[in-house]
Amino acid sequence: MPRPSVWFIRTALLYLGAGFTLGALILYQKGIPYWGEVWRLLPMHFEFLLVGWTTQFALGVAFWILPRFLRGVARGDERLVWLAYLFLNAGVLSVGLGTWLGAPRAVLLAGRIAETVAMTLFAIQAAPRVKPQGT
Repeated sequence: MPRPSVWFIRTALLYLGAGFTLGALILYQKGIPYWGEVWRLLPMHFEFLLVGWTTQFALGVAFWILPRFLRGVARGDERLVWLAYLFLNAGVLSVGLGTWLGAPRAVLLAGRIAETVAMTLFAIQAAPRVKPQGT
Protein backbone atom coordinates (compact mmCIF):
# COMPACT_ATOMS: atom_id res chain seq x y z
CA MET A 1 0.00 0.00 0.00
CA PRO A 2 1.43 3.43 -0.89
CA ARG A 3 2.49 5.66 1.98
CA PRO A 4 -0.14 8.43 1.39
CA SER A 5 -2.89 5.81 1.59
CA VAL A 6 -1.49 4.52 4.87
CA TRP A 7 -1.52 8.03 6.35
CA PHE A 8 -5.00 8.82 5.06
CA ILE A 9 -6.42 5.60 6.51
CA ARG A 10 -4.60 5.82 9.85
CA THR A 11 -5.73 9.41 10.32
CA ALA A 12 -9.27 8.43 9.33
CA LEU A 13 -9.24 5.79 12.06
CA LEU A 14 -8.14 8.40 14.60
CA TYR A 15 -11.08 10.60 13.57
CA LEU A 16 -13.38 7.58 13.84
CA GLY A 17 -12.27 6.95 17.41
CA ALA A 18 -12.54 10.62 18.35
CA GLY A 19 -15.95 10.96 16.69
CA PHE A 20 -17.31 7.85 18.40
CA THR A 21 -16.00 9.09 21.74
CA LEU A 22 -17.74 12.44 21.28
CA GLY A 23 -20.91 10.65 20.23
CA ALA A 24 -20.75 8.43 23.31
CA LEU A 25 -20.42 11.48 25.57
CA ILE A 26 -23.44 13.09 23.91
CA LEU A 27 -25.48 9.88 24.09
CA TYR A 28 -24.63 9.41 27.75
CA GLN A 29 -25.83 12.98 28.39
CA LYS A 30 -29.20 12.05 26.88
CA GLY A 31 -29.61 9.12 29.27
CA ILE A 32 -28.04 10.46 32.44
CA PRO A 33 -27.61 14.24 32.37
CA TYR A 34 -24.25 15.23 33.76
CA TRP A 35 -23.08 18.33 31.87
CA GLY A 36 -25.32 20.40 29.62
CA GLU A 37 -22.40 21.89 27.70
CA VAL A 38 -21.63 18.49 26.14
CA TRP A 39 -24.14 19.32 23.38
CA ARG A 40 -21.66 21.87 22.06
CA LEU A 41 -19.59 18.86 20.92
CA LEU A 42 -22.26 17.79 18.40
CA PRO A 43 -20.92 19.79 15.40
CA MET A 44 -17.40 18.51 16.08
CA HIS A 45 -18.81 14.96 16.29
CA PHE A 46 -20.43 15.43 12.86
CA GLU A 47 -17.29 16.95 11.34
CA PHE A 48 -14.96 14.25 12.64
CA LEU A 49 -17.17 11.43 11.40
CA LEU A 50 -18.48 12.82 8.12
CA VAL A 51 -15.37 14.52 6.81
CA GLY A 52 -12.56 13.30 9.03
CA TRP A 53 -13.46 9.61 8.91
CA THR A 54 -15.57 9.00 5.80
CA THR A 55 -13.93 11.35 3.32
CA GLN A 56 -10.41 10.69 4.47
CA PHE A 57 -10.90 6.92 4.38
CA ALA A 58 -12.41 7.14 0.88
CA LEU A 59 -9.48 9.22 -0.40
CA GLY A 60 -6.94 6.84 1.08
CA VAL A 61 -8.56 3.81 -0.52
CA ALA A 62 -9.08 5.66 -3.82
CA PHE A 63 -5.41 6.59 -4.09
CA TRP A 64 -4.44 3.01 -3.41
CA ILE A 65 -6.97 1.30 -5.66
CA LEU A 66 -7.28 3.54 -8.73
CA PRO A 67 -5.59 1.83 -11.67
CA ARG A 68 -2.12 2.64 -12.89
CA PHE A 69 -2.74 1.39 -16.48
CA LEU A 70 0.92 0.51 -17.05
CA ARG A 71 2.90 -1.81 -14.81
CA GLY A 72 5.69 -0.05 -12.97
CA VAL A 73 4.26 3.41 -13.62
CA ALA A 74 3.82 5.54 -10.53
CA ARG A 75 0.43 6.69 -9.31
CA GLY A 76 1.12 10.27 -10.36
CA ASP A 77 2.41 13.25 -8.49
CA GLU A 78 2.23 12.31 -4.81
CA ARG A 79 2.92 15.89 -3.77
CA LEU A 80 -0.65 16.82 -4.69
CA VAL A 81 -1.95 13.98 -2.53
CA TRP A 82 0.18 15.08 0.41
CA LEU A 83 -1.08 18.65 -0.02
CA ALA A 84 -4.64 17.33 -0.12
CA TYR A 85 -3.94 15.43 3.11
CA LEU A 86 -2.65 18.57 4.83
CA PHE A 87 -5.49 20.79 3.61
CA LEU A 88 -8.15 18.22 4.52
CA ASN A 89 -6.89 17.78 8.06
CA ALA A 90 -6.38 21.50 8.56
CA GLY A 91 -9.96 22.01 7.41
CA VAL A 92 -11.43 19.28 9.61
CA LEU A 93 -9.61 20.53 12.69
CA SER A 94 -10.42 24.19 12.10
CA VAL A 95 -14.11 23.53 11.48
CA GLY A 96 -14.46 20.90 14.21
CA LEU A 97 -12.56 22.71 16.91
CA GLY A 98 -13.76 26.11 15.70
CA THR A 99 -17.41 25.22 16.22
CA TRP A 100 -16.68 23.86 19.68
CA LEU A 101 -14.58 26.83 20.78
CA GLY A 102 -16.90 29.41 19.23
CA ALA A 103 -14.37 30.66 16.69
CA PRO A 104 -15.36 33.47 14.31
CA ARG A 105 -17.16 32.52 11.12
CA ALA A 106 -14.01 33.40 9.15
CA VAL A 107 -12.21 30.46 10.77
CA LEU A 108 -15.02 28.09 9.83
CA LEU A 109 -15.10 29.45 6.29
CA ALA A 110 -11.32 29.03 6.00
CA GLY A 111 -11.72 25.43 7.14
CA ARG A 112 -14.39 24.70 4.53
CA ILE A 113 -12.24 26.34 1.87
CA ALA A 114 -9.29 24.17 2.94
CA GLU A 115 -11.47 21.05 2.62
CA THR A 116 -12.60 22.15 -0.84
CA VAL A 117 -9.00 22.77 -1.89
CA ALA A 118 -8.10 19.29 -0.63
CA MET A 119 -10.83 17.67 -2.73
CA THR A 120 -9.79 19.67 -5.78
CA LEU A 121 -6.12 18.73 -5.42
CA PHE A 122 -7.00 15.08 -5.03
CA ALA A 123 -9.31 15.19 -8.06
CA ILE A 124 -6.59 16.81 -10.18
CA GLN A 125 -4.15 14.08 -9.16
CA ALA A 126 -6.61 11.22 -9.66
CA ALA A 127 -8.30 12.37 -12.89
CA PRO A 128 -5.66 10.98 -15.29
CA ARG A 129 -6.06 7.55 -13.67
CA VAL A 130 -9.78 7.36 -14.45
CA LYS A 131 -10.57 6.27 -17.98
CA PRO A 132 -13.78 5.08 -19.66
CA GLN A 133 -14.26 1.34 -20.00
CA GLY A 134 -12.82 -0.10 -23.18
CA THR A 135 -10.06 2.48 -23.74
